[in-house]
Amino acid sequence: MSAKLRKLIFAGTILYTILILYFLFLAFNRLEHATNYGYEFLLIPEYPPLTFPRLSFGWIYDFGNIAAFIPFGVFIPLLYRVSFKKFIFIFILIILVLETLQSLTFLGTFDVDDVISNTLGAAIGFCAYKVGFSSKVTLKKLMLSILSIGVFLIGIMVISESINFALKKRESPIQALNDVKEMTGNLPMIENLQSFTVAGKIIEPKMNVYTSKGKNSTKYIYMLGNKKDVTLYSYFGFSDNDDHKGEVTIIADGNVRAQYDGENFKTEVTLIIPFEKVNKITIIVSGNAKLWDVGFSEMKHWWE
Repeated sequence: MSAKLRKLIFAGTILYTILILYFLFLAFNRLEHATNYGYEFLLIPEYPPLTFPRLSFGWIYDFGNIAAFIPFGVFIPLLYRVSFKKFIFIFILIILVLETLQSLTFLGTFDVDDVISNTLGAAIGFCAYKVGFSSKVTLKKLMLSILSIGVFLIGIMVISESINFALKKRESPIQALNDVKEMTGNLPMIENLQSFTVAGKIIEPKMNVYTSKGKNSTKYIYMLGNKKDVTLYSYFGFSDNDDHKGEVTIIADGNVRAQYDGENFKTEVTLIIPFEKVNKITIIVSGNAKLWDVGFSEMKHWWE
């Protein structure tokens, strides 16, 4: 490499480094929102580096976190003879320092996801350097170098999508709510369930039927044990043979989540109630109201 070309690459690297530092510390109105960050250190990866292209700011941000650091993997070994291990080790140290400074200066957060993405970008750049710039540069090698960057990016996308698929939670089959332990001892009807009609529609319960059992009201309490990502399913209505007097109230951890009565709901009502986290579910049935096929599902990982 000629001395003039080396100087140009060195100057370009300095200017590009300044640009990256600007985006890390000053862009996106960081100074104005400095107090919004605080000392925040995100040390556990939350998502894969780069999924397949999507029309969203999030995907563009993830792509930029990798692509912006590819040039360093090309420029640095062009300027200094360095092995891949040494280059990556030094690069990771520098990124860790920059991420720490972002948090300490309230101009961002320390995010291990950024560290991973930036390092992947630098590693892709180094591989591209080995393909096209490590020896005599030719047009063919330049094309192969650019192609290798694309191949590595696609490879990261494929791996990220595979990780997403493996980590994605899926809804479990619906199970009867009465399968979990009750606190009050009140049990719904679960055997020899009789059909009935609601607004002329024949109802044939499959799992259970909750009623007031001839009392003013009956309370059913279930402890789910702080389950997360739970959805409660059920049906509400009044038999055509009964007066539409009474109501059903569903309470989760002391908060009323649903309440239905005979005055406002004349036909069958489908209940779908999601919970981010729930420990105690209380069902109160009064009058002639009926609740049937009460069950719940959970969002679980495949290994759960």
